[in-house]
Order: sequence, then structure tokens, then C-alpha cells
Amino acid sequence: MTNKSDSTDRINKKGVAFKTLYLINDDFNSFDHVIDCLVAICDHNPIQAEQSALLTHYKGRCDILKGELENLEPIKEDLLLYGLYVEII
Repeated sequence: MTNKSDSTDRINKKGVAFKTLYLINDDFNSFDHVIDCLVAICDHNPIQAEQSALLTHYKGRCDILKGELENLEPIKEDLLLYGLYVEII
């Protein structure tokens, strides 16, 4: 029996697998900058954004959005423009 990651197991009604956008920890962005970006770009509320920033800081990464690849790509590009490290898995 093989284990698949959670992101490839979830499939929407169209048969498209959901992907996950992860925020990756770095040593130069402030918590305030990360929180502001998550609120402005990802539509997180301030508490959710703060929790994501803290999880990223202590765990190394945190999933911030799930969805179809074509919907996550523009958000990833925006976050990269603001200096955040993100990846889609």
C-alpha cells in the first residue's frame, strides 16, 4: 500500500487534484510584512495571518491556501513579488 500526499488525494468535481500553497520560513521578512501580505493577497483575516506566520516561523512552513493549480499560481507570483518564499505542492 502506497501513501499519497494529502494534496494529490483531494480531487474536485471536475476531476482536478487540489494543490496546496505553502509559505516557507525565511530570515529577513518581518512578521508584520508577512501578515500584511497574507491579509492583502490571500484574503486571510489578521488572526489567521498571524497564526500562519507563527506556524511558518516555528515549523519551517505552513499551508496557506488550497485549490486548483491555475488559481494558486497568480497568488504565488504576487507573494513572490513581495519577497515571500512560497511553493505549490
